[in-house]
Amino acid sequence: MKKVNLGDMKNLPAVIAGCMRMASLDARKAADFVAKAVENGLNFFDHADIYGRGESEKTFAKACSDVGIKREDIVLQSKCGIVPHKMYDFSKEHILSSVDGILERLCTDYLDVLLLHRPDALMEPEEVGEAFEKLKSEGKVRYFGVSNMKPMQMELLRSGLKEDLVADQIQFSPAHAGVIRSGFEFNMDTDGAADRDGSVLEYCRLKGITPQAWSPFQKGFIKGTYIGDPDFCNLNAALRDVGSNYGISASAAVVAWICRHPAGIQTVAGTTNIDRLLEIKKGADVTISREEWYKIYTAAGNRLP
Repeated sequence: MKKVNLGDMKNLPAVIAGCMRMASLDARKAADFVAKAVENGLNFFDHADIYGRGESEKTFAKACSDVGIKREDIVLQSKCGIVPHKMYDFSKEHILSSVDGILERLCTDYLDVLLLHRPDALMEPEEVGEAFEKLKSEGKVRYFGVSNMKPMQMELLRSGLKEDLVADQIQFSPAHAGVIRSGFEFNMDTDGAADRDGSVLEYCRLKGITPQAWSPFQKGFIKGTYIGDPDFCNLNAALRDVGSNYGISASAAVVAWICRHPAGIQTVAGTTNIDRLLEIKKGADVTISREEWYKIYTAAGNRLP
């Protein structure tokens, strides 16, 4: 499987096991999921304090205990900053209390990575910096990153930090490729030319920040998957064709497409079905050609001017 780096952490799996739906599993299935994921090299797990209102983290912690997973054998990432249905909060007090809750639910002394979940318009960079410095000095968080932030938001945040940002989690896939499309259609009078992200992939490459692609199989924010959807027949045909060249599924071909980008993107796979996760993982074992990458891109309805 392809490997990526986050800051000083080297050779991490290109596929992340997303734990948003972990609370939906019973104890046996959760334990089986975690054990088989780690056994197959998928030892990077993504959480957030709002997933299952904290229950997903608790379920995961029990699963690790049930199968005897050692803390040093896994990478734990979680997110904070969202107060559901109310506001976003990057205050020092909220960040510190959120991390304490995350650590308690995950039954661990530290997070490998903490991400700020969505931008807070009232953010004070120096206040966030104080929170990060305290968490780092107390050994509660090793590395820091963000989620759903564009370059100038990260630049503003970085002005108050002593720590580098190591990750930015964004929605990205062939069917959600605006971060690429706006570059292709630059200076054109087309819908695709709209720059909604501020060249975030280019920024991440310049700053050594690892992008993480969430909802890689979704056709929108919460609209379901495009895999097998007749409205995306051309994309599915291209994914099947490319996948057949390597003996992988259409879903795995999406991962191969994401991994082919030189930004070193990790794919966050949110499935709780271990067989599907292992099938998806196969996409990180192959390197598709440039022609195949563009074939998938255009089949999703993206244009090449």
